[in-house]
Amino acid sequence: MNKDADAKQAKPEPGTLKERILAGAKEIAIVLGLFILINNFVVASFLVPTGSMENEVMTGELLFVNKFIYGPTTPRTVPLTGIEFGFLRIPPVRLPWVRFPAIGHLERGDVIVFEFPGYRDEIRAAEFQFYLKRCVGVAGDTIRIVNRVLSVNGRPFPVPRNMKFDRPWPLPEEIPDDKIFPKGAPWNEDFYGPLIVPYKGMRIPLEQSTIERWDTFIRREGHSIRFENGALLLDGVPSAEYVVERNYLFGMGDHRDNSLDGRYWGFIPEENLVGTPIMVYWSWNTDIPLYNIPARLGSIRWGRLFSFVR
Repeated sequence: MNKDADAKQAKPEPGTLKERILAGAKEIAIVLGLFILINNFVVASFLVPTGSMENEVMTGELLFVNKFIYGPTTPRTVPLTGIEFGFLRIPPVRLPWVRFPAIGHLERGDVIVFEFPGYRDEIRAAEFQFYLKRCVGVAGDTIRIVNRVLSVNGRPFPVPRNMKFDRPWPLPEEIPDDKIFPKGAPWNEDFYGPLIVPYKGMRIPLEQSTIERWDTFIRREGHSIRFENGALLLDGVPSAEYVVERNYLFGMGDHRDNSLDGRYWGFIPEENLVGTPIMVYWSWNTDIPLYNIPARLGSIRWGRLFSFVR
């Protein structure tokens, strides 16, 4: 064995301070690049901010989300923006993005993570947020709730294993909720629909009485509708119908009395779909201030760690 040859072939260690800094920066860049790649295309972490899906997932839990199954996307926001830690908050900076082919198919009943489309009367969400709900309807499905019982296309929807209500009785059918979706519908959260989940190519008849109901939806698709001089104008042109341009989903929370979901803000564009949660990898009570470390640690829900989401 030639020791001199081996010594020449061995990679020299950085000597100067500058070389060591550059070497460290290179390693950090590689790790950060791999993290961004995995986080955007394969598996991401998601913090559950509310109790709308309890007890399937709890407020304050951290989930691994499979982003690959429905088609990975390029980053939707600038990496390392949209982060919250205690009092520190870096607002998200949005990016144009593209989706790659999916390896799986979305099914009714899947728990999904998606980009929130906005509240009922918002053309665009005021703030970029990811939401977590159960997909109960896909494009073309008819959603209906009677006395709290959800049916899809006339058949009872399978009851999620952890679905729950807070109130012991349903709301009266004859009392509509003025916050319900769509605007002006004579429904409430316990008596809802029937409502068709829009699909690409669906034709919506336009009448003066339907302007209020469909105005925000049509504007979200990039068009305008108004009633003027006795005629309905779609993008300024008289029209008797609107042809839907995208497929949509309908989501609801398992904690039915404590879920701000599709019943209140409407449909989820399929393109907003991010992924489906796989498992809970951390769970504690986020209502306890972070500076109270002993109490936070004492609130860890050990029995929920590494439990699968269904």
